[in-house]
Amino acid sequence: MSKTAKYPFVISLAAILLCLIGIFIILYFGQDIIFPILLSLLFAIILRPVVSFLIRRLRFPHFIAVIFAIVLFVLIFLGLFYFISLQVSDMAYDWEKIKSNFYYHIEHFQQIIRDNFHLSKREQKEIINNATNNSLISGNEIVGNTINSFSNILLKLTLIPIYTFLFLLYQNHFVTFFCKLVKPESLKKLHEVLFQIKIAVQSYVVGLLFEMVAVSILTTIGLYLIGVEYFILLGIITGILNLVPYIGILFAGALSIVVSLSGSTDLSIVLGVIVVNLIVQLIDNNILVPLFVNSKVQINAFVSIVGIIVGNVLGGITGMFLAIPIIAIIKVIFDRLDYLEPWGYLLGDDLPKTYEWHKIKLPHYNYNNKNTSNGFDNEFTPSISEEVSFEKEGNSSNDVAKK
Repeated sequence: MSKTAKYPFVISLAAILLCLIGIFIILYFGQDIIFPILLSLLFAIILRPVVSFLIRRLRFPHFIAVIFAIVLFVLIFLGLFYFISLQVSDMAYDWEKIKSNFYYHIEHFQQIIRDNFHLSKREQKEIINNATNNSLISGNEIVGNTINSFSNILLKLTLIPIYTFLFLLYQNHFVTFFCKLVKPESLKKLHEVLFQIKIAVQSYVVGLLFEMVAVSILTTIGLYLIGVEYFILLGIITGILNLVPYIGILFAGALSIVVSLSGSTDLSIVLGVIVVNLIVQLIDNNILVPLFVNSKVQINAFVSIVGIIVGNVLGGITGMFLAIPIIAIIKVIFDRLDYLEPWGYLLGDDLPKTYEWHKIKLPHYNYNNKNTSNGFDNEFTPSISEEVSFEKEGNSSNDVAKK
């Protein structure tokens, strides 16, 4: 039986911190290379059941099945992009009306500023002109950065299908590589880890796609009922942005308000947009997310938010989208390794989600349950009999003091 060397806690903690710092540095400086590969790996895991279906059911050769899956994958994205572009082109036909409504709201906003902050329109115009002149100084640099960013996006959009194709083509090759890394007695655990990673990622992404479609439909119906123009476009964009947990919906709500104001001069429509977004989010957070997403990946909200922020710092929108699947993969690995199992528990979420009160299920966030009992409750929380004895002792001491 092999023995693992045990080091003092300070040395172990320092080693963990150094490893984390090294990983963050590598991800930050190599994000243009690493994040497209990670995104392609995610898509390859999603498309693997399609390839398996084509091979087993339709008797396709492996190479042809992979090509067919990639072509289908690209066509779906191109179809979605084409549909959004049609909606944007319809919006462009109403550009004159949008511009007039936009000027109307600017004048109304300037009037509010003049009444409340005592700034005339001429003073407001001077402030805007000064800010515009200052921003024009770095205009050439901004344009250059935009062109470079656009070229990087095109390069990544070209590389991602290629990477995905190669991951699917060489999937057995990579699995054999991992098998060669571990000892023969650990092969069973390795296969279990790889299987759980595949299930976790596929279930999470499929659940996320169902959630995206549901949010898009609900938002589209809600915006249509309150009379917002371009409700189909805003509903689809809201569903897509909702793929980024917690943060994407905020940008979607702000965009819906801006577009609704540009399509109408009625300010009350802003209230309607806010109400629609709140109702959709209540349905999403209490029905869709527990049904499609949280049931697949048990990660607590604190770790999810921190992971999304870290992903944004390291890789922008791509990093934010990849944060939850990467954390799910890390949790699967941690749960299967004895010395990392406590860290897997830290990433997880074992709180009971609901409790029944008068036949109504309500959110239940309480650590006093069987899964989280750790012995500290009994030690630090007095029981009812102890509280009664404490009260009796207090009353007797008060009686002695009175005498």
